[in-house]
Amino acid sequence: MSTDSPAGRWLVTGAAGMLGQDVLAVLKSAGIDAVGLRRGDLDITDPDAVRAAVEGADVVVNCAAWTDVDGAETAEEAATAVNGTGVRVLAAACAAARARLVHVSTDYVLPGDAAEPYAEDAATGPVNAYGRSKLVGEQAVAELLPQDGYVVRTAWLYGEHGPNFVATMLKLAAQRDSLDVVDDQHGQPTWSHALARHLVGLGLAASAGRAPGGVYHGTASGRTTWMGLARETYRLSGLDPERIRPTTSEAFVRPAVRPAFSVLGHGRWAAAGMEPMPDWRVQLAEAITRPAFADLLELPPES
Repeated sequence: MSTDSPAGRWLVTGAAGMLGQDVLAVLKSAGIDAVGLRRGDLDITDPDAVRAAVEGADVVVNCAAWTDVDGAETAEEAATAVNGTGVRVLAAACAAARARLVHVSTDYVLPGDAAEPYAEDAATGPVNAYGRSKLVGEQAVAELLPQDGYVVRTAWLYGEHGPNFVATMLKLAAQRDSLDVVDDQHGQPTWSHALARHLVGLGLAASAGRAPGGVYHGTASGRTTWMGLARETYRLSGLDPERIRPTTSEAFVRPAVRPAFSVLGHGRWAAAGMEPMPDWRVQLAEAITRPAFADLLELPPES
């Protein structure tokens, strides 16, 4: 374990992804020594490569993942190799190097049939292959890093550096007069940059001995539906929210079942001396002003 600076040395895996890029940006703005490794730089299923990468790191933030939810239905073994086996390899390397691991997981490990926000210790029960693959990773962290492993579940993530629902809604605004959007799935739209700030804050609290290991829920406060998110996106962008029309999940059948209820509780942040993330509307209002989103409103309509 390195002690070159009070914050130590950080490693970010999956550094080319939407969240990984934001984590690196937050670390850079905080003046924290960090190395980012993309998928082409590090195969997290390779024990030798992972041990070498982790050596000398104090905090590892794992943003590497198989994220193709529908694709996992026909390639569960491949998804589990990354989301499960790869996380076990990473956790083992962190245990050997005495490094803390902040691992990003998902609401999809939960059954999605609740009526009240899921607590961090709620019983798991994935309803699709992707969720099962991510649960294998969570279990590996809990087993190998009971004190120094931090599982942060997120959901409904959007950001500047990759395909996401908010960007899609803005692109379609220039192409269609109206859109039908699902109004029977409930969740917490979460800006990837806001999540990155919380991941870094948790890693710093862990390094200072102020945060117990275990599960944390890294989602925005409040709740809405996909239709609610689409309408708020339009409203904040100066578009007419009524262009968004409600529909049901049955209108958009996909290979992987989606949880109907993805609202998570945030009680454990207090144990780390941190506040939960802001309300989803607050996050969206800040995110929508970023050039990557604002520029989408300037797209010409399709001919």
